[in-house]
Amino acid sequence: MHIMSVPEDTDMPAPAARSWLLLIHQLAPKPAYMRVKIWRRLRVLGAISVKNAVYVLPASEQALEDFHWLLREVKQSGGEGMICDASLIDGLNDGDVRALFDAARNADYEDIARELRDLSSALASCPVEAPADSQDALRRLRRRHAEVSRVDFFGASGQLAVEAMLCAIGARLGETASQFRPSPLPNAPMPDDLKGRIWVTRQGVHVDRIACAWLVRRFIDPEAQFKFVAGKRYDAVPGEVRFDMFDAEFTHVGDRCTFETLLERIGLDDAALRFIAEVVHDIDLKDDKFGREETAGIAHVIAGLCASQGHDDDRIARGLALFDDLYAYFGNRKDQGKGRKTTGKIGQL
Repeated sequence: MHIMSVPEDTDMPAPAARSWLLLIHQLAPKPAYMRVKIWRRLRVLGAISVKNAVYVLPASEQALEDFHWLLREVKQSGGEGMICDASLIDGLNDGDVRALFDAARNADYEDIARELRDLSSALASCPVEAPADSQDALRRLRRRHAEVSRVDFFGASGQLAVEAMLCAIGARLGETASQFRPSPLPNAPMPDDLKGRIWVTRQGVHVDRIACAWLVRRFIDPEAQFKFVAGKRYDAVPGEVRFDMFDAEFTHVGDRCTFETLLERIGLDDAALRFIAEVVHDIDLKDDKFGREETAGIAHVIAGLCASQGHDDDRIARGLALFDDLYAYFGNRKDQGKGRKTTGKIGQL
């Protein structure tokens, strides 16, 4: 790890690209409440502990300013510390630290999702009139989601699931999706316009994005290329189409995951695809909406795939074979219902 100390009283330089800011501090024994106060401040900033009393943020001018103010408070209380601009060379690497941030934010999102599931259950038990405090509860959870999202520096996977649950409960309470999240569908390309595109999504693909990539390659464009970007927002250039990320052409809408949105948009009436959509939905949103018996096993396979494949291209390649098998399995199920199978053959890589 290469470390450069940043003096507190100098003009704050813009940190180097692809670097991290470290706050290394030691608090005075008294006052005792200061330890809790500083911990809470670090939590609000979204900082992650990498060692005892060593906290990290992605390098930015705002992060540097936040750490400066916090360090000043530490020193005023009798403690000491320093701020460092660090590049990771050995030990922890950039991916390890990003994984720590994602894990922390996913834990926050799961706390929100748990409360949202409880609220949804309460609403389901009152089919005629929602409890009077439901709107207040929803507003509180939206504020909490906004707070977590603000420090979700790399777009943790749990965010979109929480957004979908917020949308679904809001709709149950009579809100419209436009009140709290703009729908991307009006600006989404039509199916005929999707060939020859570069499909852009967030790094660290998991079940929803892997399934979408399979759907694109097998039913939209066998030659489709994929691009994986850091962060939760990305401005597309001509020839690109975004999926499963903020402001994307295809993403979560209401209580639907991105795979469901994409499937509906391209208009395939295929029972096997609907079965796959139900499994992807329940793994991604964790709301057990469809409760298919196969879901738990497939979730374990997806988790193993992601654990064994560190690169997104490799995850997509393995995922294509996995979803080919799932498509064949669900296509042979006797409980397909009246869905009409697509007549085209699944494309080959």
